[in-house]
Formats: sequence, structure tokens, C-alpha cells
Amino acid sequence: MLARGLRLGGCDEAGRGPLAGPVVAACVILPSPQPADGGIGRYVDSKSIGPRRRRQLAGQLRASGAAIGLGVVDPATIDRINILQASLLAMQRAVAAIGNPPDFLLIDGTVPIPSTIPQLTLIRGEGKSQAIAAASIIAKVERDRLMEALHQHYPDYNFAGHKGYPTREHRRALALHGPCPAHRLSFRGVRQDER
Repeated sequence: MLARGLRLGGCDEAGRGPLAGPVVAACVILPSPQPADGGIGRYVDSKSIGPRRRRQLAGQLRASGAAIGLGVVDPATIDRINILQASLLAMQRAVAAIGNPPDFLLIDGTVPIPSTIPQLTLIRGEGKSQAIAAASIIAKVERDRLMEALHQHYPDYNFAGHKGYPTREHRRALALHGPCPAHRLSFRGVRQDER
């Protein structure tokens, strides 16, 4: 059981599975006390709600006084160090981006991040920690925003639609145009020999 009064930072990432774009992580310290009326909502796994609701919750979180840090790792670094290490690096960067760091970290997954801050890993952490669920929402909204920006540079791939995930449409675009600089060249389905 964690001691009362600790500033808990929930960490999660978005974008481990896509063939293109960055991996984005967030660290969120929820305001204390939280509004009694649930004004900022009960947070859930970002994958279980739609884009509009995610954006609403992200806006409410930012307005609530929650401390939020973001970490981004680009595709070239993902290719160089692998997606697991890139995800941990993104979470490490997200924690560092919070000016007044948390006292304790709750990390979604099974692998701790490189940090001197005490931490606990939680499998399916979005269902066990409001702070992790909030971080999953922030990370997903930010990653979607970045993919929409990449769409402006590389419209042939429709990153705004599928956000870099390996959809049929995305695979067709890869077969037709080959990879662009936003693609993760080490990923199966992007490598020339596996298309």
C-alpha cells in the first residue's frame, strides 16, 4: 500500500504497434483532491473510447491542474534501439518533462523505466490506476495530433486516417509508394523483403 500524500505519476505510451510515426508517452499527476462531482471524468484506457471523447478528456485534464509531461521518440531512434527501449525512453522523457517530479511512478506494463524515482509496473495499468489511464489518453491524443501533422507532409499514406497502424489501406500505400521518412524501417511489413 502506498503512503498517503505521495505525488503519484502515471505513465503510459501510445504507438508501439504502428508501422510509422513516433512513439509518444505521457506522465500525469492528477490534481489532489480531485473534484467530488467527477468534473474531470473517470479515466479509462484510451483504446476503449473514441477520438472525440479522448480529446474532451485531454482538455479537461489540462484544465484541471493535472501535471502533464510528454515524451516523444522518433522513428529513426525506434529503428536504432527497438520499440521496447524507445517506449521506455519516451516514458523517461515524459517524467523528466514534469518540472516538479512525482514521488512515485506507476508504469503501464511489465518493464520499469530508467529512473531513480521509485516505481511499480502494472499489467493493464489503465484499468488499475486513474493516473495511468489519464496518461494513456494524453499520449494517444498527442500521437494522433503528430500523425495528422505527418499527413500534411506525406498525404499519399493517409496517416490522418489510420495513424500509421498496419491497415489494409496503409499496406497498399506502402506497396505502391514504398516507405517514407516517417516509417519504421526495422518493422515487419515496412522492410522491403517483407512487403
